[in-house]
Amino acid sequence: MSFQQSHYTQMADPNNEIIYDIEGNARIYKSGRIERFKGNNPPFISLSIDSVTSISYKDLAISTDVSARIYLPKLDLNKKLPILIYYHGGAFFVGSAFDSPWHNFVASLVSRANVIAVSVQYRLGPEHPIPIPYEDSFVAFDWIVSHANGGSEPWLVNHGNFNEIFTSGDSAGANIAHHVAMYGGAKIHGVVLIHPYFLSSQKVESEDFDPIMTKRLKDVWKAVSLNTTDLDDPWINPLVEEAPPLNGLVCEGVLVLVGGMDELRDRGRAYYEKLKESGWKGEVRIWEAAGEGHCFHFEKPESELAKEQEQIIVEFLNKI
Repeated sequence: MSFQQSHYTQMADPNNEIIYDIEGNARIYKSGRIERFKGNNPPFISLSIDSVTSISYKDLAISTDVSARIYLPKLDLNKKLPILIYYHGGAFFVGSAFDSPWHNFVASLVSRANVIAVSVQYRLGPEHPIPIPYEDSFVAFDWIVSHANGGSEPWLVNHGNFNEIFTSGDSAGANIAHHVAMYGGAKIHGVVLIHPYFLSSQKVESEDFDPIMTKRLKDVWKAVSLNTTDLDDPWINPLVEEAPPLNGLVCEGVLVLVGGMDELRDRGRAYYEKLKESGWKGEVRIWEAAGEGHCFHFEKPESELAKEQEQIIVEFLNKI
């Protein structure tokens, strides 16, 4: 999503040099030190009805470290529903499945596409550095698919169609959704990447839309991924030779969505082109929100382009 940045400073002491500041939420320093001003563990909701969409939702623990919010639309009792696994964004160091921007977005998708959704809360860096957010996401995926033959969550057991599992997310969550799709193999039906957070040591044109933001995105990755190989690590750059080949995806379709003025736009475009050229047998689509920045739909959910973007996602979930 579009972050609020403030108080960006350059100081000699790396322990005091701020590389990313999300006002009212968290501040990360060059040394790896982090200050959090907002709790990431709100009280669990046992069961509630969304006031806008009238869908049902509840929070649950998947493991000691991983939790989720699960959503259920109004039901046709004779029909099993696709399962959407959603990963929130936030550059791997902020954000929550329980925060209102992600709750509202996922609830709307559930209502409009008539899917079950599991919005995953994974641990964040730099306290839990890469690859821990991915490992948590794999744990969540395994827990979800384990319900194909029965399990502890009745919404999945009774209403989920395990032949139609989708992974999706925005920004860092889109990055995770790609890796979960590679991990899940044939169990994944489709993938929706919303303004994916991919990087590379090779510069792209869209970085010049906001060079300061581009630098911050790279600095944050370095701060949360101390044990990786910088900007060409396969976790953040799925197009490098060392990354698993994209034609290893087994799903039926991939939808990539980008913002026309997003610093990360050309990373999403490159992913689309590389996948299309890889020999992969599925269907890949791309859609661009002309003139819009990174995850603009969270700031402008009622805009025409935000509504069009959501409609594109709904149609993909219903038709692929």
